[in-house]
Amino acid sequence: MSKREMINSIIGEGSYFKGTYIVKGSFQIDGKFEGDLKIDGHLIIGTNGKVKTSTIITDSITIAGTLIGNISASNEVVLIETGRVLGNIEAPKIDVGEGAVIQGEMTITGGQKKNITKVVEDSFSDKVEAENTFENTNDTENQSN
Repeated sequence: MSKREMINSIIGEGSYFKGTYIVKGSFQIDGKFEGDLKIDGHLIIGTNGKVKTSTIITDSITIAGTLIGNISASNEVVLIETGRVLGNIEAPKIDVGEGAVIQGEMTITGGQKKNITKVVEDSFSDKVEAENTFENTNDTENQSN
């Protein structure tokens, strides 16, 4: 069995957990969970699973149920066709199945935790300097004529 297939902990259908849950390995939720989740491994929210949290921090997550909260995954996020997310998703890879529902922002990080706004702004700063140089050259030509 691969690391992804081995389930270390399960909240079964009909069960309810409220609080903080930290897992090293894989974790499956088929019942209800409310609180904070930190998973060093793979999280599975089953078809009948319902999760309410501020932010899930995990390596990867597969969602077939309902999640209210944000996701920060270091590897990938997979939404099965029955998956529903109300919150923001940040991961290097996001796979959304046909029929899945997301209400929130998705950020594909490319495997790097960088300030994307700064990267984009920096990429335009060279262009702005070049445009200013071009404009100044034209002003000099106009003055000598």
